[in-house]
Amino acid sequence: MADDAHCTSLTRDQWAWEFLRRNPDYQTDYRQFIALWQTLEADYGTPPNRDFARWKLDPRAYGPLPGDDALGHSSGELCLGENDQILIECWMGAKWGFYKFPLDPARTTPPEPDELAWRPPSLSDAPPDTAYRLDISFDLSLPLPPQLEAAKFRLVSRAAELRRKGLAAPMTVANQRERWTHMLRLLDAEAAGVSVDEEDVALLCEAQVMVQGDYLGILRLNAAE
Repeated sequence: MADDAHCTSLTRDQWAWEFLRRNPDYQTDYRQFIALWQTLEADYGTPPNRDFARWKLDPRAYGPLPGDDALGHSSGELCLGENDQILIECWMGAKWGFYKFPLDPARTTPPEPDELAWRPPSLSDAPPDTAYRLDISFDLSLPLPPQLEAAKFRLVSRAAELRRKGLAAPMTVANQRERWTHMLRLLDAEAAGVSVDEEDVALLCEAQVMVQGDYLGILRLNAAE
């Protein structure tokens, strides 16, 4: 169960992991992946004595996982093996948005940077929430610099207006921490079969969306905040 002590010091990248590791599909993928990996290690050994020459000839060493679809669009580089096939550990990362060896979702300690590195998040096609949207038009028949300055002033003014209304503008790890911690508590309660109060249903739905893929949106926030 998520608690304040655990969540207080989480970095942006660790917050994204906290939501991903609660994804049932990722949990299923990891169980299938690690069982396959351990079978390959039983057949070909572990470093430094692994017989990689034979390992890379085994079709099980490449994605997708059995029963899964071929990898769609992925940001970042892919580690390719024989015949430009994607190594299974890299396929897992590309599917879920990270580099490095896939992590066990059951672990409770936050991963360090040498254990988890996220792929560059794609730009979202979803329109921003109405409250955060500001449409600004430009007249290309006129000089741009003064128009850009005017647009900047409008953006700064709108952000200040949202903050006065109690909305985070821009969103940061610091001003979202309490909300995300509550989301994790709701997700853990649901997983444990505990009923959620009616007033928390909407936030639980948001948390479920975060788990299913919106965790990648966290990576668009400033990492230093």
